[in-house]
Amino acid sequence: MESKNRKVLLIAFAITLALSGAVMGQESVALSVAPSALRALETGGVDSGGIAEGQKLTVEGIVINRNEESFTVRDAKGTETVVVITEKTEIKKERKGWFHRDRPSSADEIRRGLRLKVEGRGNSDGQLVAKNIRFDEQDLKTAEALESRVDPVEKLANSTQALAENNQTRIGESERRLDQAEQNAQRLSGQVEELSTVANTALSAANSAQSAADQAEADASKANERIGALDDYEVFSTMTVHFRPGSARLSARARQEIDEVASSVSENLKGWIVAVEGYADSTGRTAANRSLSERRAKAVIDYLVTKHGLPPRRVVQPFGYGSLNPAAANNSREGRALNRRAEITVLISKGISQSQQTASKEQ
Repeated sequence: MESKNRKVLLIAFAITLALSGAVMGQESVALSVAPSALRALETGGVDSGGIAEGQKLTVEGIVINRNEESFTVRDAKGTETVVVITEKTEIKKERKGWFHRDRPSSADEIRRGLRLKVEGRGNSDGQLVAKNIRFDEQDLKTAEALESRVDPVEKLANSTQALAENNQTRIGESERRLDQAEQNAQRLSGQVEELSTVANTALSAANSAQSAADQAEADASKANERIGALDDYEVFSTMTVHFRPGSARLSARARQEIDEVASSVSENLKGWIVAVEGYADSTGRTAANRSLSERRAKAVIDYLVTKHGLPPRRVVQPFGYGSLNPAAANNSREGRALNRRAEITVLISKGISQSQQTASKEQ
């Protein structure tokens, strides 16, 4: 309380001194005191960037930067807030569903691209000291996938300028890596807009490169435009194949069913991708089931690529759910057999699908 009263008295004294200086012709005193007084009035005595000390605040947005003790959150309006984590900060991972309880988490799981909600109070540096942090389990999985793909893009962007200045012949290699980054980015879905923002920030470091590097940066921008359309997909067809207990090997029947999926993706079908998710029954340990389900999804993708020549850039990275999301109850032999499966989903761009429908009506 004394600190606040002291600030008010200092502001009042500064304004009085400024006014008296103008009346008495002492313009130099007024000019030197008035700006600091105005800053104190505008910030409430805290020249920190917007959050007053002790102010209670709730922020919800995307993590765009992370270090050991703090991270930066950007909300829907573009406002960036630095959040400080302490030993008293309570971090929880929210899980959807009636039978899924929220789980305690740690600061190690907070990463770029994660959507979260923070409650806390401001400190003297204009930062938000977090009391509670909440985020969704599915958003965490998406952020992990985004991070694994953004890091190579950042490293590539940071090295582009040096490569262009030191050796012109290295630009071809840079373009090849950017093309690879574009193909990897086409596999992503979900929080694509946030990924584009992070990728654009990483690529901005190459703006001062020579004219040859400018072309490489333009290619990366085109890749980001293609990423922006990944969440405009709809389900074209689905297929489920099943496996023997403890096995990730495709049976003859499973290969036949996969052949049907591959035949539906003809040369005339444009703007499509294939997503494969693996599952297991509840028999055995959770970690082993997770690994087994991932191998089942990978076995399907390997067959599609090697047998039918599907371009890898058209296939979303396989994911194993273990015994989660069962198709049937695990308390019977028949139910467990249905849960030992891999689900194949063919997705097609909504815009292309609508244009095809319009063309067929006109004919």
